[in-house]
Amino acid sequence: MDAPTRQTRPARPESAVSAGVGLAGLAGLFFWVTVSRQYGMDGSWSALTNLIACGIPMVLWSLLVDKVHLRASTGIDWANPRPLREVVDISLVKIAGLWATWGVIGVVYCLGRWYWRGNYLFSMEVFGAAIPFLLGLSVPYVLWLDRYLKEPRDGAWHFGTWLIGQSGWNGEDICHHARAWAVKGFFLAFMFSIVPGGFAHVVGWTTADILSSPVSIANWLISLMFLVDVAFATVGYLLTMKPLDAHIRTANPHMQGWVAALMCYPPFVLMVEGGVLYYQMGTWGDASWMHWFEGLPVLLAIWGGVLVLLTAIYAWATVAFGLRFSNLTHRGIITNGPYAFTKHPAYVSKNAFWWLSTLPFLVTTDKLVDAVRNTVMLALVSAVYYWRARTEEKHLLTDPAYVAYANWMEAYAPIPRVVRWVTGKGPKVAVPAE
Repeated sequence: MDAPTRQTRPARPESAVSAGVGLAGLAGLFFWVTVSRQYGMDGSWSALTNLIACGIPMVLWSLLVDKVHLRASTGIDWANPRPLREVVDISLVKIAGLWATWGVIGVVYCLGRWYWRGNYLFSMEVFGAAIPFLLGLSVPYVLWLDRYLKEPRDGAWHFGTWLIGQSGWNGEDICHHARAWAVKGFFLAFMFSIVPGGFAHVVGWTTADILSSPVSIANWLISLMFLVDVAFATVGYLLTMKPLDAHIRTANPHMQGWVAALMCYPPFVLMVEGGVLYYQMGTWGDASWMHWFEGLPVLLAIWGGVLVLLTAIYAWATVAFGLRFSNLTHRGIITNGPYAFTKHPAYVSKNAFWWLSTLPFLVTTDKLVDAVRNTVMLALVSAVYYWRARTEEKHLLTDPAYVAYANWMEAYAPIPRVVRWVTGKGPKVAVPAE
């Protein structure tokens, strides 16, 4: 008799972004950070150049190696371009809708007072400088792309059609268009506001300062990981383009998803000092772990190393998206990198970092009430991120590719398997959302 064959494990569903895209972006980013540190270029415009150094290699890798522009998911047919005369009317309506959308976003910026103070002033400066180029380049870009799109009548066209009072527009397409640009408008302003500070912090440290102690090494590496995260995320929000297959398929249509996400970002953030979920009252601030382990160099080095590792996982989760990172959107399913271990590596690592870095149950006031308050508040913060994860999955489960990925993860990924071993429960089967 033949020996029984061992059942083979099915392959993990293919990721929408290859690992090479992220590695190319990292190479460009580290190159510019090295140059900037060598020549002391820690200003705001050097920080913007860092985004270019990160983004261009990813664009080139995506086009030349992965050839993403040839994918069916782009909605582009390069082999059968239409004559310009056939699409010019559609394109002009689309441009009107696009410009009107930017105008609405501009009005919102004018109304939001927080956009005109602090770090947000840099965002407004960048957007103000970019407006003439965006207006000028959008015309040839739309006219060129519409010749190749299988269906050029997208959300911008429907919005433009509605604006000029013509028939044929669809309300659902306009809502999708509005949600997608609301994501870009809100998060791009926030990302640009934090780009210069993080870049200057990494570039400004001297090598002697970095190597002065294990704590300094850990803090600089943590800052570097956050710089990576911010750079990749900002590039992702910028390049939502169909020729790169990085366009927004859908923006989260569920109100609870928006509430869960927005309460984690200014001006709605609840976790900062004075916020409802502030969890560091009576502590040593963000330096809790350094305070409590002071005088214990070995433990400081080990604890710092763990925090660096958690931050690296968090940054890796953003790098894995390549050109496609953005909150509240579906731009292709990522299944490689840290997403081969858990469906939410960024949230898991970020929350573990907060617990281990702040140690909320230890307080400098020696008051039990402060320890209880801080611990409960941080637990509620973690609960918010669990809620965010659930609302994001509710959105993504409309895509069969995510259903296949979620089911593979439940059955074969290491972290879900450990959870099942601990709880004694079987794998949860994901079902498509209606």
